[in-house]
Amino acid sequence: MKGRADEIASAANPPRSSGHGRGCGKRSRGSFLIARNTLCVPKAPGPAAVILSSRFPFCPARWDVGVSMSQLQSSWEMHQQNVAYLPDTDMEPVAASTSLPDAVGDSDRNIPRICGVCGDRATGFHFNAMTCEGCKGFFRRSMKRKAMFTCPFNGDCKITKDNRRHCQACRLKRCVDIGMMKEFILTDEEVQRKREMILKRKEEEALKESLKPKLSEEQQKVIDILLEAHRKTYDPTYADFTKFRPPVRNSPKTQAAKRSASLLTQDLSSEDSTDLFSSNGFGTFPEPVEPQMFSNLDLSEENDESSSINIDFSHLSMLPHLADLVSYSIQKVIGFAKMIPGFRELAAEDQIALLKSSAIEVIMLRSNQSFTLEDMTWTCGSNEFKYHISDVTQAGHSMDLLEPLVKFQVSLKKLNLHEEEHVLLMAICILSPDRPGVQDTSLVESLQDRLSEILQTYIRCRHPPPGSRLLYAKMIQKLADLRSLNEEHSKQYRCLSFQPEHSMQLTPLVLEVFGNEIS
Repeated sequence: MKGRADEIASAANPPRSSGHGRGCGKRSRGSFLIARNTLCVPKAPGPAAVILSSRFPFCPARWDVGVSMSQLQSSWEMHQQNVAYLPDTDMEPVAASTSLPDAVGDSDRNIPRICGVCGDRATGFHFNAMTCEGCKGFFRRSMKRKAMFTCPFNGDCKITKDNRRHCQACRLKRCVDIGMMKEFILTDEEVQRKREMILKRKEEEALKESLKPKLSEEQQKVIDILLEAHRKTYDPTYADFTKFRPPVRNSPKTQAAKRSASLLTQDLSSEDSTDLFSSNGFGTFPEPVEPQMFSNLDLSEENDESSSINIDFSHLSMLPHLADLVSYSIQKVIGFAKMIPGFRELAAEDQIALLKSSAIEVIMLRSNQSFTLEDMTWTCGSNEFKYHISDVTQAGHSMDLLEPLVKFQVSLKKLNLHEEEHVLLMAICILSPDRPGVQDTSLVESLQDRLSEILQTYIRCRHPPPGSRLLYAKMIQKLADLRSLNEEHSKQYRCLSFQPEHSMQLTPLVLEVFGNEIS
């Protein structure tokens, strides 16, 4: 033990040379760059030098040549406890106490923080040293009382977690030795000001929270009703699709259309595309042509304008299946609308007018749940019910509808709407007072305004930024986009009605709902 103490004493008073000390830092301008309470840990087993110097320029070192052997031995034994928790290093200075909890690196979070006074678990830096809560309070009380303690023993008591109450003098001496400073203790006035600031901050936060918009019980009830209505009328497993007339995709023209449409999805996924569909001239799609012909095809303006009626109806193999799908979807939209609060209060004529005009728009909104951005398809369960753009063209629709439809689906998907926002948007879409044939527009408008207010409140309360920025305006814009899609859909159904053999494939419900379009 004496040999170890001699090494420590010699390390505390290094010779004035310009070389490097063994593991004790590097001399720079007459002083050693070693922080207070820093351990020099050797790579191989052996005595370690414990050097205590000032952590700050105004904090004097506590060690001098006149230190007694018993004090050195006690300090050595004390720091052996800390060394046990530190990793083996190559004679580099390692801080015995870590930084404040918020400054601790990820790699140091699992290293125990030890109180420099008693070896208990430290809670952070207190009065310029890493200590536990007990030693922090002891030092503050002692400094405020200006206590003068006397050690009943030899003044070199070893302070541990278990005996730290036995000798206050040595405990206080240990506090000073590791760098605790009375200048860091707040006065009573400072403590009072700090408490007042904390109280003021809490009051401001409480006021801010009280001013924050909140959903009323009635508004939350409306949202819950719409959520239940949606879940009752939308099956995410798509189990009923097996009851439809089966999809047919095996004709040569269907395969050519599928290959051509795949080029469209590739273009749509490209960030540099601006006019994705018209650039490759798919306005008269589908046509019995080879895919490579599209690259050099440049349709005239007249062809673009008339593309809605220039459709090849000879091989609409997907029409029966998609007609059943649309008919099924209309039934579900009707079921959802009947559960919207206030909808049943409308006259039967207004209910029918609203449903006829909005059904296809709500179907497009709902289909966004099955739309996938990766391959631009509607995936409804198994691969048999995975619908590509080419499948829809084989039901009689041209790219004049499908181009804006896919763009709409992509932009809506990227809004990342909550389910609550999604069902509110569908209800607002249905309750539009400007639909053709609506008589009591004021009542419909009041119902829509109520839902719009709930949607805006929900976004402010529940949708965190940055996603909530201008979200309501973007959602309302989607309703305007749906109107344009609805208009193009009407034109193409009207075109379909020119072919009796194909209009016969439609179900009675489709003919009734879209009767004003294809009559």
